[in-house]
Amino acid sequence: MFANNKLALVLILSFVFFGSALNSHAADAPVLKRVLESGQLRVGMTGNQPPMNVKTRTGAFIGLDVDLANLMANSMGVKLTMVPMPFPQLLSALQAGELDMVMSNMSITAQRTLDVSFIGPYMLSGKSILTKSTNLASVSTVSEVNKTEFRIAVLENSTSQQFVEKNIPRATLIKTQDYDAAVQKVLDNEVDLMVADMTICILSAMRHEESGLITMQRPLNMEPIGIAVSSQDQQFSNLVGNYLATYEGAGILEQLRKKWMENDSWISSIP
Repeated sequence: MFANNKLALVLILSFVFFGSALNSHAADAPVLKRVLESGQLRVGMTGNQPPMNVKTRTGAFIGLDVDLANLMANSMGVKLTMVPMPFPQLLSALQAGELDMVMSNMSITAQRTLDVSFIGPYMLSGKSILTKSTNLASVSTVSEVNKTEFRIAVLENSTSQQFVEKNIPRATLIKTQDYDAAVQKVLDNEVDLMVADMTICILSAMRHEESGLITMQRPLNMEPIGIAVSSQDQQFSNLVGNYLATYEGAGILEQLRKKWMENDSWISSIP
């Protein structure tokens, strides 16, 4: 009888311990658990950062970020749900649990890493200039535009804003909620130039070639682009990191870069 009671006690304690371990394990992976239980991966992006992400005339999302997000969702066996929102709101939405990841041409910075975790990089970019002036497009250092006479448009809360505030403090800074608004200010001569990632500047110049927009041949600096995820779920971070490393090793990321950076056939499908 004693032996049976002892065995029963061991089984009960083992069950309690094992159950607690499982619950603790699940509690340590809140994002991954939510993704698997809901059957969807919610990815935040602006939808106006070609060639990384942009909406077509029919409202469909296309771009390198979009292709990569689809790969991630397929690897996890869930549905991809695109969540468009202004760039300045993306990280706050991620921290609030409204998104599972942010994939929107976002530079990896020390300041941002205080609040979220980054996987990658999956792209390298850098700051460049979009302008109508051949003189401005040919500058080699930021000191050449660090003058009170220049008006510069940037995306609010972006690394471009930080770059201008730090390196071009004498110029007048004009912040916008999206890149389209910034480019329009250049077109309307409301600013002298826009500072943004080089990919954005190149594609903007290609889209508005008839308006005389031009950009630099080389970026002013180099910035790594990564996937932002919650810092509260290490298991989800590891999973995304493993997938990204697999795509890189298989040459898939290189194919995506060539598809969106070297081929401009998709431009006709966007407004």
